[in-house]
Amino acid sequence: MRILIVEDDARGRHFLSRGLGESGHIVDTAEDGATGLAMASEGIYDVVVTDRLLPALDGVELVRRLRAGGNATPVLMLSAIGGLAQRVEGIQAGCDDYLVKPYAFTELLARVEALARRIDRTRMNNVLQCADLSLDTRARTASRAGQDLRLQRREYLLLECLMRRAGQVVTRSMLLEAAWSYDFEPRGNIIDMHMHRLRAKVDRDFATPLIHTVVGAGYILRPGD
Repeated sequence: MRILIVEDDARGRHFLSRGLGESGHIVDTAEDGATGLAMASEGIYDVVVTDRLLPALDGVELVRRLRAGGNATPVLMLSAIGGLAQRVEGIQAGCDDYLVKPYAFTELLARVEALARRIDRTRMNNVLQCADLSLDTRARTASRAGQDLRLQRREYLLLECLMRRAGQVVTRSMLLEAAWSYDFEPRGNIIDMHMHRLRAKVDRDFATPLIHTVVGAGYILRPGD
């Protein structure tokens, strides 16, 4: 899951980024509301976590503008202001959840993952399927013909990106966005290296390859040649 944190407090931002990263998620950060809105508007995030009081653009207005632009990404708002009127204002602006500071990280993580599961339910199925390849987005596991593929974190993220776009060409830039943070600077052929390892796990022991290279474009997941 890819998460955007919009938080002007450096210590709080680092705490959230580290905790969510250690929980297996890809995390990007923004230090003010205007930057957060620009990043969230790209539509590449599964969940946005934003503070209420932000420089440049406050969290409530950030969410209003995000919703006005047609972006339905789930938003969890954090605030030291826990009054009923403030919570109602945040929800009316378009927030999906509201968490009052101070909070326990375990509760925040549970709420973020609950928002992500809500999106999975709208996709009607937590299990993605292509031929005999299955990926469970809730358990974060993959198998082929009943055999556990034992994927590493980035391999899982790359495969999820491919499976959500099965039958379509997925560019290296799209794969980079799916499995690395916004500020990551790729060196050499890092995407191809990770894809080589992923293909070894997905295709090596099976008669029919599913991941195919599209020369000059990227990769595609489909049964057969």
